[in-house]
Amino acid sequence: MAQLRNLPEHATVFDVFSAYPDLFTHIADFSQQAFRGPGPLPPRDRELIFSYVSQLNACEYCFGGHSQTSVLLGARKEVFDQLRIGIETASVDEKLKPLLRYAKKLTEAPARITPADAEACYAAGWGDDALMQTVAVACLANFMNRLVEGCGVHADPSKFALRAKMAVEKGYQRPFREKMAALGKSSG
Repeated sequence: MAQLRNLPEHATVFDVFSAYPDLFTHIADFSQQAFRGPGPLPPRDRELIFSYVSQLNACEYCFGGHSQTSVLLGARKEVFDQLRIGIETASVDEKLKPLLRYAKKLTEAPARITPADAEACYAAGWGDDALMQTVAVACLANFMNRLVEGCGVHADPSKFALRAKMAVEKGYQRPFREKMAALGKSSG
């Protein structure tokens, strides 16, 4: 049940964004850039990092939709159960593992990030752009996890596949703008 009185009982993220367009138009734009903008990480891996952070935070709403989006983009379904056990034994590209470790530490102990954590990513062949994409996606996941939980947006697993399909087909900015237009509100 939604925590805010002005949200429907079974609120979605779009309901939260629609209730507060001045606050969240920029988050929709940022999400589009973080997940689909140019950069060294393919969208599948960005979605995987976001899903992993959401899994660490036990945010079912964000994990459910984004893990299925990652699978639609080519990730293997079983990778999320493997990541729950540990990064080292998960069947992800070895090159991606330092970025996942970075995202995990940024989520669980951000004040303990050190140059050595970044150096592990560089040693795996990543540059500044990949590290920044990882930081941006991990930050967005942590923000969205807290927004969802704080507003009382709860997961409806029957909608994960539809949310994933929409994310692959439309991205993150367009559905928000379409909802705002349908409500007759400006979205920036």
